[in-house]
Amino acid sequence: MYQTIITDREAGQRLDKYLHRLLPNAGSGFLYKMLRKKNITLNDKKADGSEKIVTGDCVKVFFAPETLSKFMGTAAALLKDGANTAEDEVASIDHLKTLVPEYATAYEKLADIQVIYENDHVLIADKPAGILSQKAKKTDLSLNEWLIGYLLRSGFLTANELRFFKPSVCNRLDRNTSGIVLCAKSLQGAQLLGKLLKERTLHKFYQTYVKGQITKAQLIEGVLWKDERTNRVTVSSMLKTRLSAPQHSQKNITGNVTSSRPPKSDAARIKTAYRPLRIERDKTLLEVELFTGKSHQIRAHLASIGHPLLGDYKYGDKKWNESYRQKFGVQAQLLHAYQVVFPLLDAPFADLSERTFSCEMPFIFKCVSDPN
Repeated sequence: MYQTIITDREAGQRLDKYLHRLLPNAGSGFLYKMLRKKNITLNDKKADGSEKIVTGDCVKVFFAPETLSKFMGTAAALLKDGANTAEDEVASIDHLKTLVPEYATAYEKLADIQVIYENDHVLIADKPAGILSQKAKKTDLSLNEWLIGYLLRSGFLTANELRFFKPSVCNRLDRNTSGIVLCAKSLQGAQLLGKLLKERTLHKFYQTYVKGQITKAQLIEGVLWKDERTNRVTVSSMLKTRLSAPQHSQKNITGNVTSSRPPKSDAARIKTAYRPLRIERDKTLLEVELFTGKSHQIRAHLASIGHPLLGDYKYGDKKWNESYRQKFGVQAQLLHAYQVVFPLLDAPFADLSERTFSCEMPFIFKCVSDPN
């Protein structure tokens, strides 16, 4: 007989989904048959698989050892290696390299990632520019792998528990965009962050330098569509004064090329707001709020109204960027996700309720700042 107690990380999912992760080599029909015959029980009672499991629930599987090993597959090997105890995982990074080398390597190599805040469900990280939020190809190491490596090393998570839930990044930043990334440590955390991002009740703020002088706050609305082949987006923008309805300009942009073609039918609606923080000779430091979060939205949206980001070679002014590259070493867009504000929340997320989390600006922003 195998017995396991549901943790916070696993709670919130249906029992049948949990069983598929526990016994990946068993078919659905077999699992439902075992539930009907009470060879699998929930809290010592018969279950049909539709129950939503909660923290503290007890799942028992009455299989012979060889049958259990067969249906658990590689998971059984993890249990034999003792990987289901937090003490083993905290003891040695070498142990992690043996069991889960990808996550251990990411934890060691991406050491510049900082944890701003964490609880049992959510982790807020500060990602430096140059690191992927999620891997683009199989060989990549990203914040996603670092997160799992960090949780394994701290003892919050065990290699065995990865079968039931994999902590993950919930909002992505471009590789060369730095700042706050929201991560889920549990299924409940993933559901919360997904809900807040979908309903747009979590406010995300960025800082960036753009070309030209901007003197007043604005709201930009429009549509965006992406060419997956070239990894470029096209934006049709409508510039509005903040809290004002009439539009007074409209432009399209694809990379560095202005386009007059109409938006495609599958384009996504976007909304971006900004306000000037400091005006310098040839540029303005902006605070940008994202109401929608689409690929390259800030970069393409601001470029579409004539204010490309400093260092952005895809949508920006190449000659202007080159002058800053030669003088200050600016290699990519200066865009930093510096602040998030949570809405009112109930338990078990009361510690996040109406809280603001911020992170420091990268040093390159200070380097390019004009004291005059």
